Amino acid sequence: MTRARGILALLLALSAMIVTGCTGFPTSGPPEYGLESGGTGNGSQNVAFIPNRPQPGATPQQIVEGFIDAGSGPGVAGNWAVAREFLAPSLAKTWKPESSVTVDERAERDYVDTGDGTVDFAYDVVGTVDDKGSYQRAELAPGSTAFRLAKQSDGEWRITEAPDGIWLDEEQFPSVFRRYPLMYFDPSWEYLVPDVRWFPVTKAAGSIAGTLVNKPKSEWLADSVVTAFPDDVAAVPSVIVDDDGVAEVVLSETVLAASRTLQDRMLTQLEESLRAAGVSDVVMSVDSTPIDAQPVAVRSTRVPAAPLVLTEDGFGFLTGDEIDQIPGLSAAVQNAAPVSVQVGPERDLAAARTAAGQVVRLDSGGADPAVLDTRSGLVDPTIDRFGIVWSVPREDPTALRAFLPSGDVVDVPDAWSDATSIVAMALSRDGARLAAITATGGRTLVSVAGVVRDPDGVPVGLGTPLQLAVVGGSGVGITWIDELSVGVLGRGDGQSIVVEQLVGGPTATSSAPADMASIAGGNGISSLRLRAEDGTLYVKRGTSWQATAAGIQVLATEQGEPQ
Repeated sequence: MTRARGILALLLALSAMIVTGCTGFPTSGPPEYGLESGGTGNGSQNVAFIPNRPQPGATPQQIVEGFIDAGSGPGVAGNWAVAREFLAPSLAKTWKPESSVTVDERAERDYVDTGDGTVDFAYDVVGTVDDKGSYQRAELAPGSTAFRLAKQSDGEWRITEAPDGIWLDEEQFPSVFRRYPLMYFDPSWEYLVPDVRWFPVTKAAGSIAGTLVNKPKSEWLADSVVTAFPDDVAAVPSVIVDDDGVAEVVLSETVLAASRTLQDRMLTQLEESLRAAGVSDVVMSVDSTPIDAQPVAVRSTRVPAAPLVLTEDGFGFLTGDEIDQIPGLSAAVQNAAPVSVQVGPERDLAAARTAAGQVVRLDSGGADPAVLDTRSGLVDPTIDRFGIVWSVPREDPTALRAFLPSGDVVDVPDAWSDATSIVAMALSRDGARLAAITATGGRTLVSVAGVVRDPDGVPVGLGTPLQLAVVGGSGVGITWIDELSVGVLGRGDGQSIVVEQLVGGPTATSSAPADMASIAGGNGISSLRLRAEDGTLYVKRGTSWQATAAGIQVLATEQGEPQ
């Protein structure tokens, strides 16, 4: 059975379960906030926009304006019923609102009625979301769309030609669509790797399950992660969540041919993906019969709350005025006197850059630093869970090398071929993604690429980079805040710039005290830390930066905790 046929068969079998609904909306006045009469299926309510219906005697321009504004109201059923009222009946039946979302700036929208039944709509694109829920940023690119209208039999204007998809103001977007990380496995099946998607809140659970099981992985990450769901297994993209937060995901009978190990991994992916939609437990079923599966244990990417630093008192976790040292490794770091340090997840190895500019591997076993890379102009190295140290020269981004514990050196192909220089890089703690700050065409860009490895974990290439942000100044450093976000430190206009970037989502930029020299992430944005040139340590609390320590020689990063 092909996946498409499997989905169709499941939908037909469960067609009696599909229920459409409607809710009341005001017939005049500006759009308002309100509480939906339904919810996501977990007993919660969501604040929603309530768009206006078309008014009698509305002009073509007013109809188009109303249609665009109605994109903010998917309604309880999630079918954008109010927006369809602005369309001629034939178009209302075929229009597909979720095929795309254009995120724009409401203040820059412009409507021109040409007088021949056409309204030209101009806007500035901030970002887009495709039919798989993937968000792609834009650089305020201008866009325009022509809407054709005609008077209907009742004398009212309605839209007869319009593209699929909706428009949302960038301030409305996070309320109508929310982020939901789809969880895949890294190729070793030890870590879960998130791929953030955006779906309407009103039917999030069904969108998450349907996309995870039935649709392909994001192109930029496809070769770096794996899924337990075989191609011939399909899910009904309509998930019922009871008041206890238990979701039933109906799968095609082909899932019964999968091994128990795969079924357990499937359940793990579903439970962790649906958690963001308020789901506490998942039951997979076929023909109303539950599948006996249990979630598998996965390795955490969390790191300790205490900052990892080098001071004159030693190297370790800073708690109050005390340094909690790492046995063996702290002495190795202190003896090497590096300018940057990243500690591996088992805390037995670290990658460092020395004051002389060399990249070395440090060992908790007491061995002397292993000099790995002596090329000139190296950026701070990064280390993965295999003990592989990654290094690249600032002026040659394509010359990325991986230094294996065995002593072998691997040239990693396809590394930032469009960049003229690289400022900093950082591997995610799951080892599946590599974030970087690069310079291209006079601009400072933040991107992330999937890491492609062979069965032994040796890197064999990078996927096509996904551009995340443009830094309004020069780059300084980059770090993973958590499994979903990266933090970027830059400088511009006499101040430090901090970019908090969700991988697969909008960008948040703020300022910080001047002369910040390095950045490190913890668990969540509140754990973001900065080190100033004078050695002062700053921690972000809310929207402000607070000085918490002095005399910090190196603000280190870490790739997880020992199992």
